[in-house]
Amino acid sequence: MGADVRLSDAGFDIAFRPSWEEAIASVEEAGGRPYRIPAGASDHPLGGLGFARWADELVGQEAELGVFFDTIVVCSVTGSTQAGMVAGFAAQDRGRSVLGIDGSATVRQTWEQVARIARFTAEAIGLGRELPDEEIVLLDEWHAGTYGIPDAKTIEAIRLCARLEGMLTDPVYEGKSLAALIDLVRDARIEPGSRVLYAHLGGQPALNAYSGAF
Repeated sequence: MGADVRLSDAGFDIAFRPSWEEAIASVEEAGGRPYRIPAGASDHPLGGLGFARWADELVGQEAELGVFFDTIVVCSVTGSTQAGMVAGFAAQDRGRSVLGIDGSATVRQTWEQVARIARFTAEAIGLGRELPDEEIVLLDEWHAGTYGIPDAKTIEAIRLCARLEGMLTDPVYEGKSLAALIDLVRDARIEPGSRVLYAHLGGQPALNAYSGAF
């Protein structure tokens, strides 16, 4: 699509990378004015606002459907999706549990980024209180040890969901969070009778790159 694509062999990380800084500098040196978009557009002043707004939209849809979702399950890597949800739901009257499922395998770093973005977003939307650590939940049992590589449990979850629901999930994000949802329900860590909303963030095009896994 006309982009100047530069490949880096530095490996996966959610932090600001030297290659990112170098790309910005090269645009500036050429007389351009770069717009800085970090990984996932997450660690950015506007990063959490989209899903804070999503939390408000959900309330409207719940009212139309006559349902309340007490538990939200969402994959988390660079963090703004979960962070925006946490901040947005914190501004509502009814409490919910937002369960972030780590897909990064950099768990502590990811939790800290989710917390930072959530707190920044909470301030931006005028929450008026601090977000305590216990409202920021990141579960780390399903990342398969590395970002972007599925394990057998991930593949099994993708197959099960496709077969039973006709819904495609990917090996990088949704396959891992879906494996978590299945386990959490089977183990009753999500209590029987809960109303669970599974947040599907896309990613189906990635299936083409993983065809050998199926």
